[in-house]
Amino acid sequence: MRKSAFKDNILRLIRNEIQYELDRSPPKQSPTKYESFTIDDRPGEQWIRLKRKFRENEEIKVEATMFDGAVPIPKSGVPGIKEDMLLHITLIINISKGDGDVLEILCSAWPDSIEITKLFIRRSNKTSLKAYDGPEFKELDDELQDTLYDFLEARGINDEMAIFLHEYIRNKGKTEFVRWMGNVKSYIESK
Repeated sequence: MRKSAFKDNILRLIRNEIQYELDRSPPKQSPTKYESFTIDDRPGEQWIRLKRKFRENEEIKVEATMFDGAVPIPKSGVPGIKEDMLLHITLIINISKGDGDVLEILCSAWPDSIEITKLFIRRSNKTSLKAYDGPEFKELDDELQDTLYDFLEARGINDEMAIFLHEYIRNKGKTEFVRWMGNVKSYIESK
């Protein structure tokens, strides 16, 4: 009898939490396209994938994490709160031209900007386990850095994408949380 009351209490709390999340700000229907990218968002995964063709021979794939980090920033105007958090999304961009080798660019997507952190060529033959993958992006010549940002911009990977991804991932986080709570509820109900 005690076990049944405990189970009923857990189920009630989970149902309340789900209802609270849905009432407070229900998840929106996620778009399946962004600009010329198609979006592959698999329920239950922590990544989304955006894909597109560019010109006649480039395939572009952008993999984006859910929020995977944050940095503190000063908060002004709110008494008692000294810091807010700036959320971070990791992007892995793969650009291939059909020859098997892939230009891979690692980026940070901040709420309103994309920041390149590293780029290198992934060889299709994978001859070396620890190939030299180049310097940190910030160590490159400033003009080369600017040109590489222009290269991404021409392919639709820009600050507007960062803004879109932050909105998308915020909604995905809510959707995944509600789904997870539903899975926990179903599991407890079945036992």
